[in-house]
Amino acid sequence: MRVLVVGGGPGGLYAALLLKRRDPAAHVTVVDRNRPDDTFGWGVVLSDLTVANLRAADPASAAPIDAALHHWDDIEVHFRGQIIRSGGHGFSGIGRHRMLAILQQRCRELGVLLAHQRELGAGALDDLVAAGAVDLVIAADGINSTVRQRFAGAYQPDVDVRRCRYVWLGTPRTFDAFTFAFEETPAGWFQAHAYQFAPDFSTFIVETPWETWERAGLDRRTAAESVDFCQGLFAGILRGAPLRSNASHLRGSAQWLRFPRVVCASWIHWLEAGRRRAPVVLLGDAAHTAHFSIGSGTKLAMEDAIALDRHLAAGTDLAAALDAYHGERSVEVLKLQNAARNSTEWFEHVDRYARLSPEQFAYSLLTRSQRISHENLRVRDRRYVESLERWFARRAGLAVADDAAPPPTIFTPWRVRGLTVPNRIVVSPMAQYTAATDGTPTDWHFVHLGARATGGAGLVMTEMTCVAPDARITPWCTGLWTEAHRDAWARIVRFVHEHSDARIGLQLGHAGGKGATKKMWEGVDEPLPSGGWPLIAASEQQYLPGISQVARAMTEDDMDRVVDEFVRATRLGIEAGFDWLELHCAHGYLLSGFLSPLTNRRQDGYGGPVAARARFPLRVFAAMRAEWPAHLPMSVRISAHDWAEGGNTADEAIEIARLFRAAGADMIDVSAGQVVHDEKPVFGRMWMTPFADRIRQEAGIATIAVGAITDADQANGIIASGRADLVAIGRPHLVNPAWTLWEAARWGYAGAKWPDQYLAGKAQLDRLIARERAAGTAFAPAGPPRGELT
Repeated sequence: MRVLVVGGGPGGLYAALLLKRRDPAAHVTVVDRNRPDDTFGWGVVLSDLTVANLRAADPASAAPIDAALHHWDDIEVHFRGQIIRSGGHGFSGIGRHRMLAILQQRCRELGVLLAHQRELGAGALDDLVAAGAVDLVIAADGINSTVRQRFAGAYQPDVDVRRCRYVWLGTPRTFDAFTFAFEETPAGWFQAHAYQFAPDFSTFIVETPWETWERAGLDRRTAAESVDFCQGLFAGILRGAPLRSNASHLRGSAQWLRFPRVVCASWIHWLEAGRRRAPVVLLGDAAHTAHFSIGSGTKLAMEDAIALDRHLAAGTDLAAALDAYHGERSVEVLKLQNAARNSTEWFEHVDRYARLSPEQFAYSLLTRSQRISHENLRVRDRRYVESLERWFARRAGLAVADDAAPPPTIFTPWRVRGLTVPNRIVVSPMAQYTAATDGTPTDWHFVHLGARATGGAGLVMTEMTCVAPDARITPWCTGLWTEAHRDAWARIVRFVHEHSDARIGLQLGHAGGKGATKKMWEGVDEPLPSGGWPLIAASEQQYLPGISQVARAMTEDDMDRVVDEFVRATRLGIEAGFDWLELHCAHGYLLSGFLSPLTNRRQDGYGGPVAARARFPLRVFAAMRAEWPAHLPMSVRISAHDWAEGGNTADEAIEIARLFRAAGADMIDVSAGQVVHDEKPVFGRMWMTPFADRIRQEAGIATIAVGAITDADQANGIIASGRADLVAIGRPHLVNPAWTLWEAARWGYAGAKWPDQYLAGKAQLDRLIARERAAGTAFAPAGPPRGELT
């Protein structure tokens, strides 16, 4: 085989040597535009897992790489005068010059031809293919790949230039941990990423949003002046050591880069020239990038090379081997790019998280990618996690001795106004469509809510309970507009209070234009074939075009009536004994319809900008808040994103949350979507939590996180990191009413309160889990293994 590798970085060199090592008869040439010792960085970071992969792939090159590695296990966070350290992460650093020298030498030993300072012209690859001089081209020419640009129509690259600017510096100051340092200036926050890669030298990357960079005047400074600025800003952590640049010939604006996230739909292009064709396959940064905050592009490129060589060695034809390579690596890269996106966005918004205490700020940083979970972090460093949990429990008002095991964060109480919720788990409001047709809750609701209260949850929420007959989604939705409704709800409330420590909340809502439909399992959002009722909405609407009933736009009289209905239901809820009240302003129902520009097209004072669209929902809330006891909390459920063009996004959700906070709301229950039928949501685990996070940090109000949160590991991470204050668990509670108690047992927490009647079951469950742990079959914590960077 005749192989041409375009690009002489670590990924291209490693691919070349692996191919030549496996097939000594192959003709392998590396063409690079740079000199052998040119480099555009200082050090390279490799995880312990990647180092192990290098040893297995080519022991001869791994040995000198191993010898040159500087290893460390810890991450250290410097923030607001505190230093917080966590271990068990497993990194190694090596100088980029040293890495290149080792790989170049190994290539020469194997007979790879290295051609430096050589540019391939626009038609060079076509000429080589037409002449039959090459069977395979590996494009490893980096983040600004000319090959990728040349065949962009085939690769379909998507390049997203990120918000922050960064400068790649070095320093003789050595660090015994991967170090993150944060400094606030009048212009905004700057952060440093520092790691040692040689006995006497470290990489020191300084990063900041471009707006902060401009406000600081760095766009007008020379490279030397930029270095001086960074050196002064981080003087405390540098301890008198200087910063150095290996790009001092550049002006300041050129030296400070913006990271491009590169995604390619395809990594393979079959180049046809003359009567011949040959594949041109992308590798490393030419195919994909992942932000340096989760590891290096070098790591990904070398792992690409290992996978490419393995599939070429499998004995299948070339096309099948390349397809297998792309299939394997594109999935792995997508996982890392998703983690990198989360990490990138965290560093782009340090000001958002700088409101947190240093303890929570550091934990948020460590778990920012959502690949490291709470329990995975415990595997890495139990002492650190327990110290964080102890701090959190004390902040929640628990007395935890220094030598006592602290409770997981979800088993700490939450105090709001005069109410204490015993733990952070909420049973989500979930429509059951099982009420009597007059709106009265039935024995089903008694059992449904009672079982989940005795199952350990801290707060149990009713389904959306409708304030009038024409406010219902279906004829089988619960209501609260009569004394009979009140008495039926009071029976359920009494049971919860008498037989559990849980609190019980009432969610009130009005279906608006999404009313008069079938039960969910008979046809979601489909209109009743008969027996429906007239519908009202913010503006005239038909939720399912051509199918749903057309709802008319509300008049001022309608608004007055609806406000009175919500107040009446609130008063009945007080009489029933509920502990908590939530106003439903999400999912396209009546009040949600006012908030979204997609469903509110009014030309009066209730339409237009966000504040005007929120006017009627705020009026309803204010009337309810005035009726509801001052010592009891109220929350508001909103859709934080409409998932449709022209609709609300997280930015509008933050504005809406601020308005409700100013009106007296204690929490925002953060959901998303279901506002319009043609939405395009982006699903995933914990997929709505980022909205709760943003609203909590930027609107300054407590939040409830919802959406595909399935286990206590995820919930603990959400609470510990300050992304939300409570976690609502929906469908897992449908499967297991005792979800909270089950999760406590599964993760070894003995402090959860079980009903006396169920203690025998707890003992059996504890024995079962103990046997599974002894056999090594117990549930393993989520996240990458120890030794992975993210």
